[in-house]
Amino acid sequence: MAWNEPGGNGNNHDPWSGGGDNRGKRGGGNDQGPPDLDEALRKLQDRLGGIFGGGKKKGGSGGGSGKGPSKAAGGGFFVVIIVLAALFWAGMGFYTVDQQERGIVLRLGKYHDTVQPGLQWNPPLIDDVTKVNTTRIRSYDHRSLMLTEDENIVDVDMTVQYVVADPVMYILKIRDPSDSLAQSSESALRHVVGTSEMHGILTEGRDTLALQVQARLQRYMEDYSTGLQISKVNIKNAQAPRQVQDAFDDVIKAREDEQRVINEAQAYANGIIPEARGQAQRLMEESNAYREEVVAKATGEASRFTALLTEYTKAPEVTRERLYIDTLQDVLSRTGKVMVDVEGGNNMMYLPLDRLTEQQPLRDTSGRPVRLDENTLNQLAEQVLQEARQRAQTTSGLREGR
Repeated sequence: MAWNEPGGNGNNHDPWSGGGDNRGKRGGGNDQGPPDLDEALRKLQDRLGGIFGGGKKKGGSGGGSGKGPSKAAGGGFFVVIIVLAALFWAGMGFYTVDQQERGIVLRLGKYHDTVQPGLQWNPPLIDDVTKVNTTRIRSYDHRSLMLTEDENIVDVDMTVQYVVADPVMYILKIRDPSDSLAQSSESALRHVVGTSEMHGILTEGRDTLALQVQARLQRYMEDYSTGLQISKVNIKNAQAPRQVQDAFDDVIKAREDEQRVINEAQAYANGIIPEARGQAQRLMEESNAYREEVVAKATGEASRFTALLTEYTKAPEVTRERLYIDTLQDVLSRTGKVMVDVEGGNNMMYLPLDRLTEQQPLRDTSGRPVRLDENTLNQLAEQVLQEARQRAQTTSGLREGR
């Protein structure tokens, strides 16, 4: 029969009674309640004391023989707890700092050291270690409406890239570095935009604007001891407000047209000015050549006249005849001529018909112009010959009458 069944709860069947010695009985040997917890803890302490060298002591006074082993067992147990706690505390102090990080050690709330990468140990609960990545490039985006120097509103969108250059300042010198960076970016951008014109910001002045903002923002970070290093400032977009964007697009287009017309005019000027200079230089060269020709011709004529004067002085008649022949040869060689032989003498009649027709066209009795073809010229020559013969006969009759 089991010990906890009715009628089977005697001394020999109770596992918690310890044999015939029923300690802490409640209602005699027939009590079926739960086991005594104090007795169970006492037995556990006795066993732990035996394991760690706190065995039972023999002899001594009758009352002290039961308390000595319990105190020794309790002291050994607490030593084990302390050793385990010390090992656990020491194990909590090991940590690893990555190659891209630096560790800031605060001992009892005060700065103690900066830990380099590798396996490190610091006493926990005494030292507080904060790891900071010093190589990762962080970014901050900012966009706002600003007033330019020429009193125009521009919408600027920029990105600030930065790294933590001094982790001690980044952690200890300022409460919120990110908020300081945001306010400093706003201030630097407004200062630079406020001293620039809108045309430069919207067109070719973005790079200059970014460099000026970066330099000013870096000075702010150094003055505020944030420990941040500004790597680059990018102006992603700069435009007029959306409400007036169409009007500004028209203005920009007009400026582009103006620049295009200026370039075309400059190209035309570059083409026409050298040509005009070349023509002017050609006229000057022709003028110089004409002057030299006239001077040389005049000099030659003067020398020829001097030579003719010398010959004329020696033989006036011969020289006069020679000059007359040369003059006729020069004149008649440059014009058309008709020679008419007059009967009854050795006189020749010269008719410059071509010159006459060039000066004034011939007309008949009705006033109509006459075309001088070969037949017309022959008829005209016959009329001239008849008129010449009549004059010759008249002249010869007058001579005979005398």
